[in-house]
Amino acid sequence: MKRIKFLIKGGEERWISNCQRLILRLTILGMAVFALLLSPQVVAAQKSAPVDLTTAITRVAKQTIPAVAHVEVTEKQEVANPFLPFANDPSFRQFFDIPKMPKKFKRERKGLGSGMIIDAQGHILTNYHVAGGATKIEVLLSNGDRYPAKLVGIDPKTDLAVIRISARKPLPYVTFADSDKVEVGEWVVAIGHPQGLDQTVTHGIISAKHRRGITDPSSYQDFLQTDAAINPGNSGGPLLNLRGEVIGVNAAIASESGGFEGIGFAIPSHIAIFVSRALIAHGKVERGWLGVSIQDLTPELAKTAHVESLRGALIAEVVKDGPAEKAGLKKNDVVVGYQGKDIPDSGTFQNDVATTPVGSEAKVNIMRDGKKREVTVKIVNLQEATKFLAVSIRERLGAEIRPLTSTEAEKYGLPADAAVAVKWLEFKGPLQKAGFEINDIIMGVNDQPVAGVNGFIQLASSLKPHQKIAIVAVDHRTGNQGVIQVETK
Repeated sequence: MKRIKFLIKGGEERWISNCQRLILRLTILGMAVFALLLSPQVVAAQKSAPVDLTTAITRVAKQTIPAVAHVEVTEKQEVANPFLPFANDPSFRQFFDIPKMPKKFKRERKGLGSGMIIDAQGHILTNYHVAGGATKIEVLLSNGDRYPAKLVGIDPKTDLAVIRISARKPLPYVTFADSDKVEVGEWVVAIGHPQGLDQTVTHGIISAKHRRGITDPSSYQDFLQTDAAINPGNSGGPLLNLRGEVIGVNAAIASESGGFEGIGFAIPSHIAIFVSRALIAHGKVERGWLGVSIQDLTPELAKTAHVESLRGALIAEVVKDGPAEKAGLKKNDVVVGYQGKDIPDSGTFQNDVATTPVGSEAKVNIMRDGKKREVTVKIVNLQEATKFLAVSIRERLGAEIRPLTSTEAEKYGLPADAAVAVKWLEFKGPLQKAGFEINDIIMGVNDQPVAGVNGFIQLASSLKPHQKIAIVAVDHRTGNQGVIQVETK
């Protein structure tokens, strides 16, 4: 009996020992296979391997639709009476037999758009033009759940906004990819709610990158162009790669009919990530500022600047006492690199500076007189740059401006932050030559509305020397409104 027990015990020990060795070998083998699958060579091969579009698009749709939101907005507006400037004209009142009119009309506007849940806390990224002026926001998810939403923050300069819903259960959310690595010709998927049709999925390719001049010229533009079908209502929805990662936020279309014509534009993810994080953390976006006016190179400008390539950003003007001037940057320097990254054009440079942390020091590579140099510049806050830009406006337009008074705003039926008034005019300066007088009202520049003093300064700071512009103005004497052509200095 003892012998049998001993043999059984010994056998168990040998069996356990063999099992342990087998488990150890399998573990080592598994780790080796796992390491192989994660190796750069295998990952690269997987990414470059042929993709079955049918299964890929289906997978992206199933994965992402739960995180795409249908955004319904209500906006209450006060609209200035267009006949108000003529209200005190006896001939006008007698001829049209019009009674006393209100200065403003109230109206309610409803709109639809899309958005994407970007974290478990219920933050939703959408477009500024969808949610920016909303007085009421509601969100409908793909599972039928409906939530009221609150506005977290807006950024008109990139046409982005963040709203938030409160849910008592976990929410699905999207992940982002690096839009700088997106290639022209790459397949993409757009998801949204065009024309109010929920959970619509379309696909196409990236048609082009770095498209600018699509919207407000003073904004930060670097659009991805796609031929994936985008229509009204798609705004704020995601543009995704075939791995289901967001590479852009659908924002605009180029269309004669108002519908899909194969040319859509998305805000790249690297801008969307920067803006959304800033809005969630601070409720606003703090941008870096260098203190220069820049433009793209032309063959003539490249020859003048002694550079052979058209890649880079030409410094057209350096703001006096700004950070660039203090660092030694000069007019006609060509910026070819920034923070170790090549600069192909002025738009890329502008966006890169804007997303640089305020207070940090940046390395700027320039070409001057045919020689390459490196300059270190301390980045300041764009909002703090207003005093520097105001000097630039004085030099460019020969004028100083001020906010509207409450009396002026009431007289002309304008919101106080929707226009500015002329405070000072340079003798024979651009505005005086065009016929402006002190206290005249400026409402817009080149089809862009003026949003107070800071808004006007930022609009005017993008003007170039000897540029012809159209200014929407109101004569302070008669109240008549018109468009005046002005050429900058």
